[in-house]
Amino acid sequence: MKIDNSLPLEYSTEENRLKILGFWIFLGAEIMLFGTLFASYFTLVDRTAGGPTGAEIFEITPVLIETIVLLTSSFTIGLGIHAMRLGKQKAMMIFFGITLLLGLGFLSVEIYEFIHYVHIGAGLQTSAFTSILLTTLGTHGAHVTLGLFWGLFIMLQIKKRGLTPETANKSFIFSLYWHFLDVVWIFIFSFVYLKGMM
Repeated sequence: MKIDNSLPLEYSTEENRLKILGFWIFLGAEIMLFGTLFASYFTLVDRTAGGPTGAEIFEITPVLIETIVLLTSSFTIGLGIHAMRLGKQKAMMIFFGITLLLGLGFLSVEIYEFIHYVHIGAGLQTSAFTSILLTTLGTHGAHVTLGLFWGLFIMLQIKKRGLTPETANKSFIFSLYWHFLDVVWIFIFSFVYLKGMM
């Protein structure tokens, strides 16, 4: 395996560069998935069948907490990758750990939010609106959950093997995934919650 020391560690081999390209292609498929969910949401948003509307069920406090926590986690994962590129493994691990804790905090608020929706009668079977709302939020939440396990496994690998071209590549690809989830959340925050509260 030929290593190019003029490039960042995560790009330092041909295989690593191909893996990153492949992951960008995968993210294209993920964009299609969330694009389909958003298109379905915009189609069904007014079909409440006498059930609650977004303006009736959305609460600004949990949504703001979720947004601040997730956007902060995007910042900390960026700091983690910066530390990785400087060869500072301990700092990288700390920033990755903070990122995962923030992700866990986000999920906790989202679970509270789901319980609240069901408690006030906005479940999956209430209406087309609540069904697509919970499906869209749940799909994003499932991606965050997957990210928590993925990030944890990467941290365990780095602890065991140290910073190598392989572990750096996995870490960088994970950071792309995490940033993608934040971008999707910005769309959810803007076009689902804020629009729904108006």
